[in-house]
Amino acid sequence: MDITIKIKDRKGQIHEVKAPTDMALNLMHVVRAYELEPVGTIGLCGGMAMCHTCQCYTTNDVALPEKREAELATLSRLPNTKSNSRLSCQIPVTKELDGLEIEIAPLF
Repeated sequence: MDITIKIKDRKGQIHEVKAPTDMALNLMHVVRAYELEPVGTIGLCGGMAMCHTCQCYTTNDVALPEKREAELATLSRLPNTKSNSRLSCQIPVTKELDGLEIEIAPLF
């Protein structure tokens, strides 16, 4: 099953993308697959919740999984976090995310 996600890139362009729920992907993988940001600017730690390059802001009320300790620790060190900040590498693509809207956070 594919779901639809709206992603606003760092230039302000909105992309409506499809993502499969049966491939064990996370949102960082989706951003990379659609090449929404230049190579080397998303997920530098490989999805280990250790860097900030995949930070995003959720912009609608789709329920997300709870933040785990590693994600909370990384977010606590970043200067541009908001109450709706998440690390996209920590959000698995599931059918519950259908309709999610996110904005990719600036790098600095």
